Amino acid sequence: MEIKTDQEAKLGYWLILPTVLAIGGLILYPVIYNLWLSLHKVNMNPTQPNTFIGIKHFIEILTDVDFWTAFRTSILFTSTTVVGTTLLGLGVAILLNRKFPGRSLIRGIILLPYVTPVISAAFGWKYLFNPVFGMFNYIMVDVLSLMPQHINWIESPRYAIFAVIIFNIWRNFPFAFLMILAELQSISGTLYEAAEVDGATGWQKFKHITLPELKFVIGALVILRTIWNFYKFSEIYLLSSSVEVLPVYIYEKAFATYSFGEAAAISAILFVFVFGFILFYVRKVLEW
Repeated sequence: MEIKTDQEAKLGYWLILPTVLAIGGLILYPVIYNLWLSLHKVNMNPTQPNTFIGIKHFIEILTDVDFWTAFRTSILFTSTTVVGTTLLGLGVAILLNRKFPGRSLIRGIILLPYVTPVISAAFGWKYLFNPVFGMFNYIMVDVLSLMPQHINWIESPRYAIFAVIIFNIWRNFPFAFLMILAELQSISGTLYEAAEVDGATGWQKFKHITLPELKFVIGALVILRTIWNFYKFSEIYLLSSSVEVLPVYIYEKAFATYSFGEAAAISAILFVFVFGFILFYVRKVLEW
């Protein structure tokens, strides 16, 4: 029996070996290679060797004002969009969890921003934020008179970040809506019936029944959106070239100045920060 068990264990190792190799090739190798690049000055001539310079890139980056500016922009973008998408998704999910005619159709329409190709959505919003004939300026200035004049939301370094944040929340809140709605539908109705018998108000039912039941799905949403938004590039770069978050900063370092070693070092720093946040956040969610 023991021999048979050992043979089964060896067979199990051989069966998972292709998966381990695939994971190592697709995940571990790029990470290790990126770290190797960050310690070298990359020569653009493929026939010439790269020069080992140690942690020089890291020192230059951590003392670079532009890096910290991009880092603060990434923090602002990520925090506001994560909170915005989660709260908007939560509100819409609670509203559409009720029964009313046409509920299924409206649920499908809500998902359209998330499934629309990003390039189509970005150019549509560029038109919406156009400083001359865009609908956003028209409503804010000409209709509601909330602003004194038209603003170039897309190209202005001061205002472009707000346009990007609004666009990201609009595009990604359906994902939060879908996950929260699925969890809402799994909550037993008897809990709410018992609360009503005890005289609980709508807010008390939300606070003591709905929110505790949603804490793990909301926790998962926050951590996933934080990771995705910290690495967000396409939506930001397509909509505005004036918002320099860290992924855009890395892209410019790598392909505008051809400083591949510095770009790799910034990627390594970003990886350490996001990984540290994940460990901290997961621990807090489990303690909640």
